[in-house]
Amino acid sequence: MNDALQLDVTGPVLLVGGYGTVGGELARLAAPSWPLLLTGRTPARGRALTEELGASVRRWDLGDPEPFSARVRAVVSTVNDPDDRVLRAALRGGVPYVDVTRWTARLQRAAALAAVSPPKAPVLLSSGWMGGVSSLVAAALADALGGASAVEIAVRYDLKDRAGADSVAFMDRLGLDYEVTEAGRRRMVMPLSGAGYVTIGGHRTKVARIDTPEQFTLPLSLGVDTAVTRIGFSANTSTTALLALKKTGFFRWARGDRFTSLRRSVLYAPGEGGTALLRIDVRGRDGASRTAVVADPAGQAHLTAVGGLLGLRRVLGEDGSTAPGGVVFPEMTPAPQDVVAALEKAGAEVMVA
Repeated sequence: MNDALQLDVTGPVLLVGGYGTVGGELARLAAPSWPLLLTGRTPARGRALTEELGASVRRWDLGDPEPFSARVRAVVSTVNDPDDRVLRAALRGGVPYVDVTRWTARLQRAAALAAVSPPKAPVLLSSGWMGGVSSLVAAALADALGGASAVEIAVRYDLKDRAGADSVAFMDRLGLDYEVTEAGRRRMVMPLSGAGYVTIGGHRTKVARIDTPEQFTLPLSLGVDTAVTRIGFSANTSTTALLALKKTGFFRWARGDRFTSLRRSVLYAPGEGGTALLRIDVRGRDGASRTAVVADPAGQAHLTAVGGLLGLRRVLGEDGSTAPGGVVFPEMTPAPQDVVAALEKAGAEVMVA
């Protein structure tokens, strides 16, 4: 295949997966600021959205070897890119790139790919929870504290919310131990270990460990000694059932592509809408601490799209900053003090204590 993206500073912003659950939310957020080109496997599904927004739509199936080419000012990938097709095309064409959908191992691979093919344009790997929102808020709290020694993130996943098929891709990682940094040392931990209760937005939520990219990036970029992310569900009984399923060894024997549908069916039952909630606790070097709760009544897909929107503004230098060079992570924001205001302007609610 010979995918070709070429930089055109007057061209549209390309949203890969742009009419999907997250992509559609991002398209609506981005449409007032830029012309848009939306792509996906079945363009007919995106016709209504493109007519609503005045955008264009084309076919780009990342599982089909048919090559794709376009002249664009930036690209945001809102779907899994297992063979790095979008990233490689952006690197070759010198096109600013944002990715909001990679799990940790694929983010590490993307960073390695960019290291051997140094980018001419910004590459923002913004796949921390909710499109990097968790990392942005952690950076803001760390800045207020004058630095951070620990970041703990707790997610309340609303089972009634709208969700795309990729929204439960984390189920694919529940059978694989992963590396974390705690007290300045790296060690391997089991998914769904360390279960306990955390109050998130007034909800007492049972949470357990999950592999997410910010646990890899925060120690590198903010220099924290501990980075932990846990997830729980809007029904504590669902979390308890998932922990019980783990004890049976289900996530060990049901690994691999053969069982992908079975794994994801355990949690993939999208509803009509819900609220995105996450809590970020940051401890400073002097022992002081700050806590933020981020809520988005428009749901998890919308909050992920907000993260993508802020990332897009950043790589284009349209947030008032200079567009970053090379590979960066969301928490490496040049203006952490502006994060809360930017999130609230985009529709999220942030409560800091």
